[in-house]
Amino acid sequence: MANSPKFTIDGLKATVEGKEILQGVSIEIKGGEVHAIMGPNGTGKSTLASAIMGHPKYEVTEGSITLDGEDVLEMAVDERARAGLFLAMQYPSEITGVTNADFLRSAMNARRGEGNDISLIKFIRQMEARMKDLEMNPEFAHRYLNEGFSGGEKKRNEILQMMLLEPKIVILDEIDSGLDIDALRIVAEGVNKMRSEERGFLIITHYQRLLNYIKPDFVHVMMQGRIVKSGGPELAERLENEGYDWVKEELGIVEERVGLDPEEEFKVPMNTTAPKH
Repeated sequence: MANSPKFTIDGLKATVEGKEILQGVSIEIKGGEVHAIMGPNGTGKSTLASAIMGHPKYEVTEGSITLDGEDVLEMAVDERARAGLFLAMQYPSEITGVTNADFLRSAMNARRGEGNDISLIKFIRQMEARMKDLEMNPEFAHRYLNEGFSGGEKKRNEILQMMLLEPKIVILDEIDSGLDIDALRIVAEGVNKMRSEERGFLIITHYQRLLNYIKPDFVHVMMQGRIVKSGGPELAERLENEGYDWVKEELGIVEERVGLDPEEEFKVPMNTTAPKH
């Protein structure tokens, strides 16, 4: 299918402050597929998301990332977003002085390309429809981006961005953390509405509960900065029931932390597609 994307990570290695975090990650995601990455804390899962989006803290030292044959590593952060990559962050930043609506419209226009701006009426219509899908209070459109939002409201806002930007590859970094069951269901329904052959998903999560709502096609286990085991949805269920010790024993792994504490991973917004100033 012409519109079905292909996203390939091949032998990716990345360091932060001289320490190698990713130690050779390879994964291929095609349109219509949902891949889940699970693993203990500190194994490099969020680092992978950061490296994909071009976080300046992370230096890719080896390997490649391509989207439809284009070299992602040669792109600036905003170029990656315009090319169709989207990251729903675990800790979205607050931006004072920029309303949610202004941010969303600017990002949509940047994604659409110069001279193809969405009309204000069409934008409002689309935004309000998607906010209704996510059971968001309409007033959130006029509040500053993420300022004073609860954890659940921030996560819904990330999914709202995804729904309006319609990216090719969606990366969800622990989008379920801090959500109660109702919020988790709403967020998952928003994701499921966007599943299509024109879009692939990479879901990073610790818990099976998210995968009860968003059923993955493939599940990967990450340890020591690399993917050590892959399978179907049944793999996530076994991890939920038995933990990770059996994987370590099976592969002879002595586990140690290679990643950063998640709070230190994201300090700047990575989804903005607004033009450079």
